[in-house]
Amino acid sequence: MSGWRASRGVDIDRAQVLQFEFDGTPMSGYAGDTLASALLASGERVLGRSFKYHRPRGLWGYAGEEPNAIVDVTLGEQHTPNVRATTLALQDGMVLRSVNTRPTAARDRSALIDRLHRFLPAGFYYKTFMQFGWMRWEPMIRRMAGLGKVDADWHPPADTATQNAHCELLVVGAGPAGLAAARAAAVGGRPVWLIDDAHAVGGSLRWRGGDVDGAPWPRFAEQCVDTIRQSGGRVLTNTTCWGAFDHGTYTAWERRKGAPDRLWCIRAGAVVVATGAIERPLWFANNDLPGVLSAEAALHYLVLHGAVSGRTIVLATGNDSSYAVAAALADAGATVQLVDARSDTPSAPEGVVHRSGRQVVRAHGSRHVEAVTLDDGTRLDADTVLVSGGHTPSVHLHCQAGGKLDWSDAVDALVPRPFADHLTVAGAANGAFGLADALSEGHAAAQGQGAAPHAETTPRHPPFAFRPDADMPGRVWIDPQNDVTLKDIGLAAQEGFQSVEHLKRYTTLGMATDQGRSSNFAGLAAMAGVTQRSIPETGTTTYRPPFVPVPLGVIGGRRRGELFNPLKRLALEPQHRSRGAQFREYGGWLRPAVYGRDDEAALAQREARMARDHVAVIDASPLGKLDVIGPDAAALLDYVNYRRMATLPVGRARYGFLLGESGVVYDDGVVLRVSETHFVVSASSSHVDGVRLLLEEARQDRFDPRRVFVHDLTPHYSTLSVSGPQARAVLVDSGVSLPDVPHMGLGAGRFRGQPVRVARVSFTGDLCFELSIARTHVADLHAALDAAATAHGGGWIGLEALLILRAEKGYILVGKDTDGGTLPHDLGWSAPRAKRTDEYQGKRSLFTDAAEDPERRQLVGLQVAAGEPPLVTGAHLVPLGGARRSLGFVTSSVMSPSLERPVALAQLERGAARQGERIGVFHLDSTREATVVPACAFDPEGGRLDG
Repeated sequence: MSGWRASRGVDIDRAQVLQFEFDGTPMSGYAGDTLASALLASGERVLGRSFKYHRPRGLWGYAGEEPNAIVDVTLGEQHTPNVRATTLALQDGMVLRSVNTRPTAARDRSALIDRLHRFLPAGFYYKTFMQFGWMRWEPMIRRMAGLGKVDADWHPPADTATQNAHCELLVVGAGPAGLAAARAAAVGGRPVWLIDDAHAVGGSLRWRGGDVDGAPWPRFAEQCVDTIRQSGGRVLTNTTCWGAFDHGTYTAWERRKGAPDRLWCIRAGAVVVATGAIERPLWFANNDLPGVLSAEAALHYLVLHGAVSGRTIVLATGNDSSYAVAAALADAGATVQLVDARSDTPSAPEGVVHRSGRQVVRAHGSRHVEAVTLDDGTRLDADTVLVSGGHTPSVHLHCQAGGKLDWSDAVDALVPRPFADHLTVAGAANGAFGLADALSEGHAAAQGQGAAPHAETTPRHPPFAFRPDADMPGRVWIDPQNDVTLKDIGLAAQEGFQSVEHLKRYTTLGMATDQGRSSNFAGLAAMAGVTQRSIPETGTTTYRPPFVPVPLGVIGGRRRGELFNPLKRLALEPQHRSRGAQFREYGGWLRPAVYGRDDEAALAQREARMARDHVAVIDASPLGKLDVIGPDAAALLDYVNYRRMATLPVGRARYGFLLGESGVVYDDGVVLRVSETHFVVSASSSHVDGVRLLLEEARQDRFDPRRVFVHDLTPHYSTLSVSGPQARAVLVDSGVSLPDVPHMGLGAGRFRGQPVRVARVSFTGDLCFELSIARTHVADLHAALDAAATAHGGGWIGLEALLILRAEKGYILVGKDTDGGTLPHDLGWSAPRAKRTDEYQGKRSLFTDAAEDPERRQLVGLQVAAGEPPLVTGAHLVPLGGARRSLGFVTSSVMSPSLERPVALAQLERGAARQGERIGVFHLDSTREATVVPACAFDPEGGRLDG
């Protein structure tokens, strides 16, 4: 902004000059610079444009609160869009491009939009774009929307990883309070993790300095770090904790030099949040001009980088903290005039012109600050205006974790309300802005004492409580990136959007990339003033993660390509491979399709015939095994199931449908009742994760979570299914002690001393036993079953044969024989809908006009003439004669080795009423004929289920 550096700059190495480019202009900086400090020292004022009006924007802050200095960065082949210039270290050869500009920030053609600002107030888009149809406006809006540009060819590093960790105490923020908390805990022998988003610990001590324990602060910080590491803890710098989640889980983004970034998922036993505070802006006409920036930021850049924010500076403040800033800038050679809104103030620093009892009411300049006017009419020439309107505690993590806020008159801010023993807020984040108070609170927090509310004592020079006044003249900017003005707040209140959440959405206040760090307080205060309420009565918006924008590549980690949804593997995969299995993916699992190296279709036919004639063993381990346990287990299952499960006797199983809220069949499966309060939901292999979430959502929303629990034990147990006329003999020969249970019953068996859950459940239509055993013992059971099945003329079959067997019986696969509109009565299950009077998920949707439509598609079977080939899956069903239209479609089609003819399942309009009717089957301009028959083509009486 000023184009010069002072002799200071503890973070930069003047021996290493780095070349970079901004909007086509070559520039230089030093090793240790951030992009922002290098641009500030270069004299570049206009770094970007605002989102709506394309007004010029300059640097404001020094960390994550920066709303204006957003750039696209290219370094070699790596392109990173929307980088906050305050948080990225400068590297040699970087090419920076301002965002939302055409062609550059200094010469933006879209700046003409600002001349139309009277016609584009807050909320204009909700009214304007209703005219002439949205599609007329959409292309133009999409061209103008967004900030930076994404490189479509860029791919994140392959070794970007997510690291999971646990710590006894997590301290977020390595400023005075964080260091004190971490040291106190480490001295007590607790392993501590200390993380901070800067490249070094110290926080504000790094530029404000100070003595701790009678010695300069660097010694204190060094002792803290050494003590933490000696106690088995860890210190992570360049790491931002960006999210607080359930069960004490916190996420952090680590930026590593010379290596890909890393995402940490940390489960913490206790947390101390010492994230500091954010300096507030001041509100006056044209307060968005380049050259207006935070006083604290100016001190930060001066001390750490030697970058001086201006030559002729007006510093507008109402608190004592700005006096050190004025003194440092004057000592660096700048001309400084200190304008303090208070009448009772400290003495002016040497070399600083002091004006007390005065406020800035307007900034002047076309493209950047040239002068200011005070409230007494005095005009002061200035190229820079530094402002300090007080401090707002950084409470994001506290609120994300579930905490609330209270108003404190003592610190003129919203401060965290204590709410949990495991989380404590300390230091400036808790309103303790003094060094001694921050150290004291940090130490107390590590001892589990919490941070007490600050006593409302009156300091020697009380700070001035600045508030935006609705009567302020000119354009006063509240959110500089999204172009929200003070008048927009008044307009929102006038139009009825007085709730803070409505205000946020109507005006886009706080929705910029800084998440309202510098604007939310002003918006709340302005709305409070307009509506004649207090700030606590006005309330606050919801704080959500991430705390800062996090690259999607970091969040995704290695979860992309084959690792985005990695295949699940069977415990017996080596055994299956040794028998020549051909593997394919089924519902997210790598499973045997067939066994052998011949043609897959021929092998599947052979295996299906073997299963019908003798015996087949199937690895059914992917079937869901979800334990639902507790006094309300039966009620939970009644709620999510179409059929009631509370009436299921202990030791029996029942087939049913799980419904979504739309009444559509989400999954089918079997529920086993182990005891009065213990059920096992055997979900379809591909739906286990979804069913678990469905059960968990209902558990948390409608039931007391302490009375029912859902546990997914699918990975813990392996399930082997023995099916066919010789199934019982195979189990006896293999050494499985077989309980005497009927079809759809279950019991406890044993194999070589290990417990085995035995269920008489069949997906083939034959006598069948499902054996579930601990994964660690399944290999022995596999070997025993393999030998016994071979002796009885049977063997292992893959999924392709199983799909043939189930299609012969008319057993459906949800998602294949159903679609997104299939209701239970479309599958022939009407009784529960007619008889159940209690509430269950999806019930209302089963009685809508659409659900009652007699033309609904229903499940049927299709039979073709003898000697014809199977129908094509997906072929449309059409009327024979007359106009062609789709009446439904073929869902499954196989060649049945048992019936020696094709069988098919289909969804057909009024299918139940069309039994015996001839129907057309249209595919690729060819129409065949088929007869509508019942879905079950093999053993419709079910006699083979008992052997």
